[in-house]
Amino acid sequence: MLNCSHGRLTHQVESLRLRFAQTPGLPFAEVLATEQVRQVLEQEHVQWRDSVYTPLVTTRLLLSQAVDADPSCQQAVDRLLAERAAQGAPAISANNGAYCQARLRLPEGVLQRLTRHVGQELLAEAPVRWLWKGRDVKVADGTTVSMPATAANQEAYPQPKSQKQGVGFPLLRLVVLFSLAVGTVLEAALGRYQGPETGETALFRTMHDSLFEDDVVLADRYFCSYVEIALLQERHVDVVFRLHQRRRADFRRGRRLGRDDHVVVWHKPVARPAWLDEDSYRRLPETLTLREVRVRVTQAGFRSQSMVVVTTLLDAELYGSADLTDLYRARWQAELNLRSLKAVMGMKVLRANTPAMVRKELWAHLLAYNLLRTVMAQAALEHGLQPQDISFKGALQTVNSFAPHLLTAEPSALADLSRRLLVAIAQNRVGQRPNRYEPRKQRRRPQSYPFLNETRAEARARLATRVCA
Repeated sequence: MLNCSHGRLTHQVESLRLRFAQTPGLPFAEVLATEQVRQVLEQEHVQWRDSVYTPLVTTRLLLSQAVDADPSCQQAVDRLLAERAAQGAPAISANNGAYCQARLRLPEGVLQRLTRHVGQELLAEAPVRWLWKGRDVKVADGTTVSMPATAANQEAYPQPKSQKQGVGFPLLRLVVLFSLAVGTVLEAALGRYQGPETGETALFRTMHDSLFEDDVVLADRYFCSYVEIALLQERHVDVVFRLHQRRRADFRRGRRLGRDDHVVVWHKPVARPAWLDEDSYRRLPETLTLREVRVRVTQAGFRSQSMVVVTTLLDAELYGSADLTDLYRARWQAELNLRSLKAVMGMKVLRANTPAMVRKELWAHLLAYNLLRTVMAQAALEHGLQPQDISFKGALQTVNSFAPHLLTAEPSALADLSRRLLVAIAQNRVGQRPNRYEPRKQRRRPQSYPFLNETRAEARARLATRVCA
């Protein structure tokens, strides 16, 4: 249990919310409700310590690392030093050891719960016009994240077998469930890159409890299997998947709904998947009635490309083929969201040396991402835009530019400064460049260094031999 009274904890949480209003990348305190933060700390049995680096201060510094161009622990401590100096608070040591210990003490569940809360709360408050035909569309997609090659990281998240031992880096697989309407992370699952039950579909199944009746799941063909669709249908969740490459669509069969649009029947696989228990397998229906629609993508100067989309949305009048085409093309938003996390926020290569801190660092990125998405949604709502109309990178740059002024502003001036910030964020629009294509090549030549094909210790020993010779 907490080592402080309920009233004192509430006061500390409220202080944290006020400080969020002046943290780079996290400008609005109302994103995190006082009661919600207090409940999360109690649910995780956070051990309160009467010190500088309380769990709340530690959480804020972790989030600031996720949005700062310099994500080092020393930079986070130096930022706290500057804040305390500006407030006239007693000076603290510039050594980052105490902060690093505080990060280790912070339960991973605090960041997980806050990430889910912020993401789901924003979706619940989204206006109906942001939804797809009044329904919540949740996009599933996966990626990988690298980390330092420490012994602990290698044991928890081994490097791919294709890489030479001592040369490669540990790799973590991450599957994220995004909201198509507001772009937030609703849930995430992570695991090893290789091994039993480490694939994207296996991780996605651990997130089924985050799906609710009448949701629509949008994903690529890797998720398109009979068992996956049947399990989601048990929850009354509809799907829009690209047809798996091992299946073939024959539009001469089935019940025709239009050109390249028909209803077909899939039969239950004879072989039970190894990961599925016998009772669950028997409970699956013997057949599934599904709809297949051919989607054509045309681009000037190129041959028309086509793909087949499989869906449980059988009403052709309510969900026309053009609607499904536009919806599947919107799946690309998940790719853009992952790019925002990995390229813009620097989550592609994590910095922690232990698996526990790797996971905390990853969840800190997801929480900071959701907080910024909330600010973008506020800007979009006030200016009559869709959240995806606003540039994520532009919003982050704008918030970080306003951060020093938010830090030093008088309380009476914060409201006007926040309003101006929303105006500036809304002006960072995503360019309307449909079907744009660019060569995936670099013009500037990098410095030519050979790749390290042996361990660093072996390389140093070999160089030492040369010097002695």
